[in-house]
Amino acid sequence: MRFTLSFLALACLVGASAAGASVSGPQAPIPVTFVGDSVSASISYVRTAQRQLKRGLAVRLDVKVCRRLVQPSCSYQGQTPTTALQAVQSYGRSLGKVLIVKVGYNEDGRGYGSGIDRVMRAALAQGANGVVWVTLKETSGTYHWTNVAIKRAAKRWPQLQVADWNEYSAGKPWFGTDGLHLSATGATELAKFLRPYVFRAAAASH
Repeated sequence: MRFTLSFLALACLVGASAAGASVSGPQAPIPVTFVGDSVSASISYVRTAQRQLKRGLAVRLDVKVCRRLVQPSCSYQGQTPTTALQAVQSYGRSLGKVLIVKVGYNEDGRGYGSGIDRVMRAALAQGANGVVWVTLKETSGTYHWTNVAIKRAAKRWPQLQVADWNEYSAGKPWFGTDGLHLSATGATELAKFLRPYVFRAAAASH
């Protein structure tokens, strides 16, 4: 009788735990907005890259050719995209918990640090928990100084995660002839590389 009661009590506990698990269910994907330029655009047409990036994440891709950070963007085929700052501001409270920024190849880097500050203020004011800022592939000295500005900004903004793509991708055969734009493999590698930074940024606090 004692064994029967213990067995029944255990069964009730297991049943209650299972019921609790079914009520809570799987966690909802983390909402993320990715603002980038043409170097990031390969993710938008490489399915394996999209699958990698979107596991557990609800990612909105806003990647435009010729986009700049805060200075007026350049034109491509008669179209001038919004700046990264304008793109961020346009989403308001729907921006999501995490913003990814990979922009800077279309400018000389002057004023990039103050531009980061403007984007950070906008993102945090619109409810983002954190921002993942991706360094540029240093195929020119200009990009080196842009990367310096990104790393310095992380000291001002604890919510900013620096994803050092320049270091991670060094020597890898993931690029086109210009050394910047990504092959299909490169796009997938970028997506895999970004995931842990996004989850850390989502857990950040203001």
